Amino acid sequence: MISVDGLTVEFGGTTLFKDVSFVINPGDRIALMGKNGAGKSTLLKILAGVRPPSRGSVSAPKDCTVCYLPQHMMTNDNVTVFQEASKAFSHLHEMEERINNLNHELETRTDYESDSYMAIIEEVATLSEKFYAIDMTHFEEDVEKALRGLGFERTDFDRPTSEFSGGWRMRIELAKLLLQKPDVLLLDEPTNHLDIESIGWLEEFIINSPMAVVVISHDRRFVDTITTRTIEVTLGRIYDYKAKYSHYLELRKERRAQQQKQFDDQQKQIAEAKEFIERFKGTYSKTYQVQSKVKWLEKLEIVEVEEEDTSALRLKFPPCPRSGSYPVIADGVTAGYDGKPVFEGASFMIERGDKVAFAGRNGEGKSTMVKAIMKEITHGGSLTLGHNVKIGYFAQNSASLLDPELTVFQTIDDIAVGDVRLKIRDLLGAFMFGGEENQKKVKVLSGGERVRLCMIKLLLEPINLLILDEPTNHLDLRTKDILKQALADFDGTLILVSHDRDFLSGLVTKVYEFGGGKVREHLCGIDEFLEKKKQV
Repeated sequence: MISVDGLTVEFGGTTLFKDVSFVINPGDRIALMGKNGAGKSTLLKILAGVRPPSRGSVSAPKDCTVCYLPQHMMTNDNVTVFQEASKAFSHLHEMEERINNLNHELETRTDYESDSYMAIIEEVATLSEKFYAIDMTHFEEDVEKALRGLGFERTDFDRPTSEFSGGWRMRIELAKLLLQKPDVLLLDEPTNHLDIESIGWLEEFIINSPMAVVVISHDRRFVDTITTRTIEVTLGRIYDYKAKYSHYLELRKERRAQQQKQFDDQQKQIAEAKEFIERFKGTYSKTYQVQSKVKWLEKLEIVEVEEEDTSALRLKFPPCPRSGSYPVIADGVTAGYDGKPVFEGASFMIERGDKVAFAGRNGEGKSTMVKAIMKEITHGGSLTLGHNVKIGYFAQNSASLLDPELTVFQTIDDIAVGDVRLKIRDLLGAFMFGGEENQKKVKVLSGGERVRLCMIKLLLEPINLLILDEPTNHLDLRTKDILKQALADFDGTLILVSHDRDFLSGLVTKVYEFGGGKVREHLCGIDEFLEKKKQV
């Protein structure tokens, strides 16, 4: 359906990837994987036609429709949510107009045997088959299903898009793309702004759709659920696996072991060749053999071994000071904005050592409760922090509060204490700040890099209550694994606001569900909680 042939991308004297070729077949569901900076988003943009390659080509049938959801985009501010989503069907009105125009042309022409006349008949037949296969009579119902599935309430439909944050606008755009029922759907981090329920709905939609999908995502469970093929971008090449992500990881490990063996064997041959040259370079009888080995070395293509996966690096929080038995006690807490409560009468007790998740749809009060605990907003009822509670807090704006004039290394060096000071460079390397990267000033870092830096700071502070509000949005899978292990080993109390089911799985043992203006306690992990939700 889409054929990629000899794709090469170069910029700034650097080759991102070279001579990449593969085919996207009808119904393929592909995960595009690779470390940050490998070129995944660039490849997706080339597939979408929004940027050209340096060399090579991307070809597709003329009637193949491709839709692309970038990480960042803007919607029209002058229309309502429903009107914006309904634009998904504008191409059908254009298709209908094209069919009518072609039929009119056929009625007025008399060159029935000409190639151009036959071409018009063929185009009308193709367009008509596609147009009449789509049921336009229920398009309003389809728009409502998509918007509701992605978390909008009916009361949101008539609100202008200008009233919504970037994350919610992304949902509107995603709804539009899904409603167009394209042949190929390209998604760049689609789950970053979705809650758990919306992610589940999107998974079901994709699985039950005939369209081909290519997705970049750091949500392991989402990728494992929807994809059946994995294309890894690494070292300027691609490796194509007919396997979902979890199986691909096993195959990748085997491939790297083979690469290491080939590299070791080759290095042994190189050493032997160099030793032979050095030993016999002045010996007349060995001249031909020496020259032969010199030429072999000159032409030799060195085997490359992929960067070692450092996810086995174990990061430890420093031992935390002991807090009271109940670090957080809420009694009849009511909070909201502009006089309108988001939740009312919330009562719960979080025990020392608990690892809990705040779950629920966006807008139901999870972050509001965190802000109430942090005393950033006023609230009704009683919210008490226990004895000797020392809070480490990652908010969604934490990245903007870093000192822009410090380097990455200085930011961490200033707060690191004890034995961890000896491992600062290892720690920075694990969070992709290795080598010269740790000498960058904070002011030149991207948003994702700043988030990673905030995560490292929290790993070093002597705290006993850790509150993380959406910490994983900008972290890749390897970094999330490192953070998850560190949180599992943390001997303090943890409150997590996250929609990443894989990250929460096996980490939290209690879930507070926010919804309908209430907060409900569930004495179970995230998987059991979601299973119970399915049965309701």
